[in-house]
Amino acid sequence: MNLKPYSKPTCSERAKIAFHYVLPQLAVTRLAGWFAEKKWGGATHFVIKQFAAAYKINWDEAKKSRPSDFETFNEFFTRELKEGMRPICVGENELALPADGRVSEGGKVASNLLLQAKGHFFTLEDLLAGDTELAAQFNNGTFLTTYLSPRDYHRVHMPCDGVLRKMIYVSGELFSVNPFLAQHVPNLFARNERVICVFDTAFGAMVQVLVGATVTASMRTVWHGVVNPPREKGVRVWDYPTEGDGAIRLAKGAEMGAFLLGSTVINLFPANTVELDARLVAGASTKMGEVLGTLAT
Repeated sequence: MNLKPYSKPTCSERAKIAFHYVLPQLAVTRLAGWFAEKKWGGATHFVIKQFAAAYKINWDEAKKSRPSDFETFNEFFTRELKEGMRPICVGENELALPADGRVSEGGKVASNLLLQAKGHFFTLEDLLAGDTELAAQFNNGTFLTTYLSPRDYHRVHMPCDGVLRKMIYVSGELFSVNPFLAQHVPNLFARNERVICVFDTAFGAMVQVLVGATVTASMRTVWHGVVNPPREKGVRVWDYPTEGDGAIRLAKGAEMGAFLLGSTVINLFPANTVELDARLVAGASTKMGEVLGTLAT
């Protein structure tokens, strides 16, 4: 694999990058989270209306279709879609895309490295909080990184049937994860705050990582609720039973979590199990439920 050096940014780009390094990320994120939960009536509805206009939100897809239908900004941001808006691919060997957004990068995990952007790489071990045993299950496997912009539907769904085995919360930085910074901040996805969800599937382990970012006030899962805050330093781990009544089973296309303000999803699949759909190149648009790829035969 050719490990190219980071491209040299221009003066204006260096200033933009420097701004994100000096930005008080946690304070800004806490302020955004505080505001997003406030019930301010007309003021909240005004902000939602302006946001929706600026980002060209498609109200026709939403179950609730007016700013006044939402008590808080977070309710709007994690809005449900109307029934049938995102049909789930039905092929027995097809996996479904987990989220609306755009492909950041995807492909093979070679020598434990995942492509971040334009020749920049990060390691499985760094992404998975140093868990070498877990990382070993995905070396030479397949990954897909999906970036959710502010305009996108922000609930995250299952690519396939799975039984939850483990959830890992990793504290970290809160850099923005937009495509520009992905090109210029080393190890971006492996240094940001994240929630790592490990599932057992018919083809082996599958990991879905929710990556935090500036103003991503929190991430939640359907089985736990809001994971952060609290934002404790270090790593927290939850283990779950994979058999019996206590097992958490989620079907392909089922909701598994959401971003309360936006970010990125990274999926990991073991070697020789999943072939990504050919159209999923960097920059390709994604809709939850469309074909992510097929199981290797």
